[in-house]
Amino acid sequence: MAFFIAILALFIGLYACGRVAKVLLATKDLDWDAIANMTGDLATTKKTIQTLNNRINGMHSPKIAEQELLMQLMQNQQTKPNGKIMGG
Repeated sequence: MAFFIAILALFIGLYACGRVAKVLLATKDLDWDAIANMTGDLATTKKTIQTLNNRINGMHSPKIAEQELLMQLMQNQQTKPNGKIMGG
């Protein structure tokens, strides 16, 4: 039984070493400039997808933006003091 576990541990160790070597080989030519470029490209792609999803869901609809603007104007008019001081 112990021999079987030792052989299994050996194969698992060899498999792990192979995976680490594969990652090291794939990232050998990768420098910080390439990582920065990939990060920027990923952020741009994410922003584009979010904008597209918002358009599909109607969040950038002119009607909704106009309604929100009117609601804000109404709230500002209600809370604006008129300058008169009441007192005794």
